[in-house]
Amino acid sequence: MGSLESGIPAKREAAAARWGRQHPFLQRNRSRLSRFFLFKKLNYIQLICTMCVFFFFVVLFQMFLPGLVVVDKSDKPPWRSKKEELLPPDLIVFKESGVFDFGEGVRFEPTKLLMKFRRDAAQTSTSDGFNLTATTTQRFGFRKPKLALVFADLLADAQQMKMVTVSNALLEIGYAIEVYSLEDGPVHGVWQQMGVPVTILEAKHPSGCVIDWLSYDGVIVNSLEARSMFTCFMQEPFKSLPLVWVINEKTLAVRSRQYNSTGHTELLTDWKKIFSRASVVVFHDYLLPILYSEFDAGNFYVIPGSPQEAWKAKTLDFPRKDDIVISIVGSQFLYKGQWLEHALLLQALRPLFSGYNSESYHSDLKIIVLGGESASNYSVAIETISQNLTYPKDAVKHVSVAGNVDKILESSDLVIYGSFLEEQSFPEILMKAMALGKPIVAPDLLNIKKHVDDRVTGYLFPKKNLEILLQIVLEVITEGKISPLARNIGLMGKATVKNMMALATIEGYAVLLENILKLSSEVASPKDVQTVPPKLRESWSWHLFEALMNALPDNRTARSYEFIANVEGHWNHTSGEATKFGVVNDDSFVYEIWEDERYLQVINSKKRQEDEELKGRALQYHGTWEEVYKNAKRADRSKNDLHERDEGELLRTGQPLCIYEPYFGEGTWSFLHQHPLYRGVGMSGKGRRPRMDDIDASSRLPLFNNPYYRDSLGDFGAFFAISNKIDRLHKNSWIGFQSWRATARKESLSRIAENALLNAIKTRKHGDALYFWVRMDKDPRNPLQKPFWSFCDSINAGNCRFAYNETLKKMYSVKNMDSLPPMPEDGDTWSVMQSWALPTRSFLEFVMFSRMFVDSLDAQVYEEHHRTNRCYLSLTKDKHCYSRLLELLVNVWAYHSARRIVYIDPGTGVMQEQHIQKDRRGQMWVQWFEYTTLKTMDEDLAEEADSDRRVGHWIWPWTGEVVWRGSLEKERQRKNVEKEEKKKRSKDKLNRMRNRNSRQKVIGKYVKPPPENETVTGNSTL
Repeated sequence: MGSLESGIPAKREAAAARWGRQHPFLQRNRSRLSRFFLFKKLNYIQLICTMCVFFFFVVLFQMFLPGLVVVDKSDKPPWRSKKEELLPPDLIVFKESGVFDFGEGVRFEPTKLLMKFRRDAAQTSTSDGFNLTATTTQRFGFRKPKLALVFADLLADAQQMKMVTVSNALLEIGYAIEVYSLEDGPVHGVWQQMGVPVTILEAKHPSGCVIDWLSYDGVIVNSLEARSMFTCFMQEPFKSLPLVWVINEKTLAVRSRQYNSTGHTELLTDWKKIFSRASVVVFHDYLLPILYSEFDAGNFYVIPGSPQEAWKAKTLDFPRKDDIVISIVGSQFLYKGQWLEHALLLQALRPLFSGYNSESYHSDLKIIVLGGESASNYSVAIETISQNLTYPKDAVKHVSVAGNVDKILESSDLVIYGSFLEEQSFPEILMKAMALGKPIVAPDLLNIKKHVDDRVTGYLFPKKNLEILLQIVLEVITEGKISPLARNIGLMGKATVKNMMALATIEGYAVLLENILKLSSEVASPKDVQTVPPKLRESWSWHLFEALMNALPDNRTARSYEFIANVEGHWNHTSGEATKFGVVNDDSFVYEIWEDERYLQVINSKKRQEDEELKGRALQYHGTWEEVYKNAKRADRSKNDLHERDEGELLRTGQPLCIYEPYFGEGTWSFLHQHPLYRGVGMSGKGRRPRMDDIDASSRLPLFNNPYYRDSLGDFGAFFAISNKIDRLHKNSWIGFQSWRATARKESLSRIAENALLNAIKTRKHGDALYFWVRMDKDPRNPLQKPFWSFCDSINAGNCRFAYNETLKKMYSVKNMDSLPPMPEDGDTWSVMQSWALPTRSFLEFVMFSRMFVDSLDAQVYEEHHRTNRCYLSLTKDKHCYSRLLELLVNVWAYHSARRIVYIDPGTGVMQEQHIQKDRRGQMWVQWFEYTTLKTMDEDLAEEADSDRRVGHWIWPWTGEVVWRGSLEKERQRKNVEKEEKKKRSKDKLNRMRNRNSRQKVIGKYVKPPPENETVTGNSTL
């Protein structure tokens, strides 16, 4: 062992010497530290303990700092170089190392919404022409843009005042407004004084689906308490309606923090769906979108401004007191550098206590630092700072923000804003102080200088020079009291804050509505908000609420918390039993007994089921193969005869008329009739009424499985679905259609009008006539009562005549067509909204004409519209491109096919013939619309479709049956061939069954055993 230990070092030393001679330039003396780590024995446990102690003191130091609530994800430095002189020289090192965070990167920017607004504006500016037609669109402006304002109640509060003020300005620039509320209140009279209609929704219809929201260009919903209205807005056909949701409460943001821990994940998901439905969610300050960040779907927007603080200060009365309180307030955002700002302000204010020491302090001057969270140890930090600055004991006190802001501001004599953070709007806490009439002192930040005049409505000091702050405080406090000048400045600030931010709020809502509303071509564009008189634009509507200010104060926050608790209670109601069951299952012994019992029950049920099946098989007689085959054939033949018709179908059988109501989505259910005279037509497989015999249009015509044509054709597509193989569906001699929107506008047929129409049909009073009951001259889209073609142009971006001209030319293969079918202006009116009745035979003729018209229209519009969602019949992106043009098509066909047109009053049933036939002579294009011409064109298209010669996109074969003389012969031959093949297959199957010789042979005979008292003979067979 000794030779082994002595030999290895020698060899290593020799190798080291040889390597040193070869590389002399790589040799260097090792440092003492490296020799210590390499050659000395080091106790690593001591090193680890030393590091732990070091980090413990670092964490202890950090505990004296307030927590950071908002995370700064920007790349900007936490403190800009222009503010370095605010820091003492010994703290610049900490600033450069990033220890202090002053929250400068905290900004809310609605990036997705702004990008969408810019993109839509760019598309609108470049959509004046279309490549396929080289036409231009135009706006007619026959009616005002309509807005619906939805409230949870009409109680007098600051939010009602804000919406009244905004609505006054919107009315001034050209909007029409209607108000809906779930509960009535004193503000009802204020809206009526403004000339705004008010509707109180009934309690039995909390979802609000009794209103045709499509008649409005946009909806503004106010407060969380109007949550029930979203039940309707989240259903078709109201899903795409522009909706603005104004949220002013923090209650949901506070309560939602507990939902994950308390198991309310489904409720949280439901709230998120509601937030995502809104086109824009509007807040009145920049803190609320951060509090509601969990619900952000990229649609948050801030319009700063609210009269809430001035409203609350109206009814306050402050008691007299002898001491002077200076409150140091800050930003509503919390960040790490906030304590440093407070330290700098306390250092600047220390000379106010130069004549006092900590042992003999009896002055009435006190400083309250308002900031930090109640759960943090910020009070310890402020106390330490005041001690280091040698403040007298109890001269500086810290109070947390939660629940104490109003109380502290009411007891303050001077309010100093101690944050140097450039916020995006005027600080809310300064608005509170000014509304209470307190003189304020604030740094000259951009958004503060915009609303505060130095030494007029408040005091400003340079943020880079804190010495001026002390001079201002000494001017304000003279001889132990607030100077008269400071009191006057406080009163001037109170008068200023009364109407502060009103202009920004009004302009913000006007710009927002301009960006999100997609106005159709008959709607006038609103005027510029700058045209509003300054009296309406620069102040809140205090004069309308003077009589309501003395009413009992309504605690809106308490009502909001009560509403949230009711929503949570509704969700807890279904999960209460499950909670109790979970408590019982905590007992493991009971759980094991229950598991054993369940296992025995399963085993017994399986055994019982097997026994019953074996018994049934043993007693069942199967019969021969021939009998089984005959029974199966008999069941197939009688399968269609077993159809049980429901009560509605039986009642409609003996009627001469059936009126179909096309609809799309659950939002229309409350407008549909359940009378046997009516039958619904669901345009989509989803959203059909349960337990009703409604027709599924998509199953009758596969074309409507394509959402593009379902949306483009609209209610007109129901004509194609009903006419396809109509004999299997419609057994009545007359057929009618009525839009659900006519019912919503209270223009549907009353019982009196229904009876009058049925009597006219039975007596053939007008013969082959078109009866309609929704007039064009009373349509809200036509307030000026324009004639037919002018009205059609107004709702189709000025291109109705062009579209009819091009479509008829293509349909009839005419190269030059200088005029349109005349629609006279004789004082009579026309049908709108697809609400009319026709003989079934005439209806099929109209559908034959319509299929060819739609095919020609689709051929010229489809490519551009399908690719860009734009067509020359609309000013904006519109998925209902064809529907407005086709809405008036029945008038053109009925007039020029020489049919009588009769208007029936939907209320009284009085009938009046329009455009009398004898006056039409010489004006009708009868040859273009007669049946023989249309039938010849239809057969030509059917033959072309049957021959498969057309290549590319072609909609006509998908809109109904393809029938011509050759197709009927082909169908007859095909059925004969199928019948012969079926007979042959049946015959072959019977022959195979008869010729089978694979039966099992008999193994042996069975011999009955003899009786016991007899002997077996030798002739017996064993």
